[in-house]
Amino acid sequence: QVQLVESGGGSVQAGGSLRLSCVASGLSFNRGCRAWFRQAPGKEREGVAEISASGRPTYADSVKGRFTISQDSDKKTLYLEMDSLKPEDTALYYCAATFPFCPYVPMNSRSYTYWGQGTQVTVSA
Repeated sequence: QVQLVESGGGSVQAGGSLRLSCVASGLSFNRGCRAWFRQAPGKEREGVAEISASGRPTYADSVKGRFTISQDSDKKTLYLEMDSLKPEDTALYYCAATFPFCPYVPMNSRSYTYWGQGTQVTVSA
């Protein structure tokens, strides 16, 4: 049984940083993709960043240059380093995984099979 558990969310002021972690069990990192999504109140879920088994990252335009996705395959842990946070980054952040293939369209949420419960990130002005 695959399980994804996020941690690291919290409340910060604009310009601050947070590091999210997602520990996976029952899932190998040697194929497929892992990703971070977020959903703000009243908005649709959107892709934030995605990483392949080989470590190739893809980012949403809104977070390029500010967020960094990474993974530790031995620890089966996915990370999202978030710097220069803005109030518009406030959302519930989810990690997700798909195996054994990556989505044809990067960060297509419908292609992701496994989801965590989410961790809240709140950025105040």
